[in-house]
Amino acid sequence: MTLEVVARHAGVSPATASRVLNRTTRVRDELRERVLAAADLLGYIPNAHAQALASASSRVVGVICHDVSDPYFAAIASGVMRAASERGLLMMLASTFRDPAREIAYVSTLRAQRARAILLISSGFQDRAWERAMSAELDPYLRGGGRVAVVSRHRTLRVDTVLPENRAGGAALARALLDLGHRDFAVLTGPRALTTVSDRLRGFRDALARAGVDLAPDQIVEGAFTRDGGYDACSGLLQRGLRATCVFAITDVMAIGALAALRDHGLRVPEDVSLAGFDDIPVVRDLSPPLTTVALPLAEMGEAVMALALREPPRRRSRVARFDGAVVLRASTAPL
Repeated sequence: MTLEVVARHAGVSPATASRVLNRTTRVRDELRERVLAAADLLGYIPNAHAQALASASSRVVGVICHDVSDPYFAAIASGVMRAASERGLLMMLASTFRDPAREIAYVSTLRAQRARAILLISSGFQDRAWERAMSAELDPYLRGGGRVAVVSRHRTLRVDTVLPENRAGGAALARALLDLGHRDFAVLTGPRALTTVSDRLRGFRDALARAGVDLAPDQIVEGAFTRDGGYDACSGLLQRGLRATCVFAITDVMAIGALAALRDHGLRVPEDVSLAGFDDIPVVRDLSPPLTTVALPLAEMGEAVMALALREPPRRRSRVARFDGAVVLRASTAPL
């Protein structure tokens, strides 16, 4: 049974029948009684999903990340999920696998479904075309009352942002490693177009430069933002000749791959080379040796991005919630 059949039986337009059955606006008593009588006679039951879309009262929050199998995003998503549960909301999670076009397509889909809020919890792309396309999707959604908040992005989108201090964390890690006596470094990075990568690398490199230490271009190797990407990048570094006494992987996940690559090439950590990462995902404490890293409060960041998206009353001016990272020295790094 459809709404159109009820409207036809009552002799009214589908729009009038919808207003009566969804109780969105007042309708003349005579028309209302005809629609209700037709619905009762025909056994029509309003569709709850359609009602939610029509009234913009969807209980769904859309969360878009690069890859939910990455423990970094999984930890942030766990914080979002906890906050959603406390508010009686349903979280819908999607992975883009670092495809900018797919990310924009997911936002478009969530707009069409009238999601209560859209959360982008992955690094932004340093790409003007992507920024324009994303703004074209988000701006009308925001004007229509939608909520948007992001993690780890620059403020070009002009929405509420949870911002880990990636540049400052990279700089703090460099200073800690310099204090251990290291002067020769190599860096395993993810794609340079990701803002998280560029911020962490810039902070690390700037702190080295202030100490008079140069980071040679041939000691910076780009790989996929994965365990295998870290393994391949570190293997490539070893094949071209490792001069560094300390390797910095831009994420813990890449550092895990690098640790395996160093072992496969007969090198001991930290006796032959020190190794550090960034994020402090739970598994790195259980590695052998445990990984030196920059700890971020990932689950807390997830809770914060949900709180920003659903704050009441909504404000026109976007806000930034900043989260510092803390250097955690563990056994994967040793003094020289």
